Amino acid sequence: MTRGVLKTVAILVAGLVPAAGCASAGASMPVQAAEEGPGGSFLYVANQSAPSVSVIDMTTDEVVHTVDLIALGFSANAKPHHVVVEPDGSFWYVSLIADGFVLKFDRGNSLVARAEFETPGLMALDPNSDRLFVGRSMAAVNPPQRIGVIQRSTMEIEEVDVFIDRPHAITVSPDGSHVYMASLASNDMAVYMPGNGEVELASVASADDRVHVLVQFAITPDAQRLVVGGEMTGKLLVLDASNHMAPPVVAALDVAAAPWHPVFSADGTRLYIGNRVGNAVTIVDATNWTIIRTIRDPRFAAPHGIAVSPDGAKLYLGNRNETPAADGAEPGNGFVAVIDTASGEVVKMIEVGRHAAGMGTAARMP
Repeated sequence: MTRGVLKTVAILVAGLVPAAGCASAGASMPVQAAEEGPGGSFLYVANQSAPSVSVIDMTTDEVVHTVDLIALGFSANAKPHHVVVEPDGSFWYVSLIADGFVLKFDRGNSLVARAEFETPGLMALDPNSDRLFVGRSMAAVNPPQRIGVIQRSTMEIEEVDVFIDRPHAITVSPDGSHVYMASLASNDMAVYMPGNGEVELASVASADDRVHVLVQFAITPDAQRLVVGGEMTGKLLVLDASNHMAPPVVAALDVAAAPWHPVFSADGTRLYIGNRVGNAVTIVDATNWTIIRTIRDPRFAAPHGIAVSPDGAKLYLGNRNETPAADGAEPGNGFVAVIDTASGEVVKMIEVGRHAAGMGTAARMP
């Protein structure tokens, strides 16, 4: 199947073409805490209801900066959702569901560019090329059957037809040759090859014909296995990605309710996935696809985003904390649980903004 490219959207560069209703993208950031220097590792947390992005120093596990999107001219309902980071930490990107932009920030947390895209959700960065792939938000009921392909150096964007309803889950193979997407409305997948522009369709079977609601993918460093969580079936599905165009399911694990965002350890031997409804995090042995342990903590509150520290010693689990209190009080701020990967103990809770959603990390280099 050949791809359909609907359009190319004009580049929107900070300071040159301001977004409608937004201040100049060159506006200064309010600094919350310590100034960040090169060489550290940072975690970026999208606070969907704040709206803001919290920057956490992964050495000290402290919030060192808060990017206030309202101060930059974006709406109070901008809904920042997901963050991805350049491998060298030089730039990072955040999707704004409601305002309809993907924003590009530099390592000093200054907004440098933006691209317009309807209801952007999850993103996948190809470290081998200039491409950033963007899916649609879960909040989008009937979005176009297209993903965005952004040239990161210019923030020019084109939309590619992937022929599945509500394309949400998205990841790219380590060599950048294949982009995997899944539908929220069915058990359909699409595989896009940027090299030749072809799109192939596949499906992820469900034993009882239920729709899995496939939330997000992760792929092993050797590109042999692709995993995805099924929100409605409570399944962690393992697919054989060596069969690129129609990866079959080779294992299915029952995990705590609503497996959300998965992440692999650097060596690919462990998989971590938060369980949004089950208020837990599941640790899986990725060499034999068995569950090592399920970590529960009474402080967990709708886990969403997840990340592993560069040395693999710590797991970061973002929590939305969006349920109103028993007395009807508004939900409090979101938080990130820091978990020791060796012991499974929660060693710290880091308060961030309201409704902590997706997050991303990369080691910052000098």
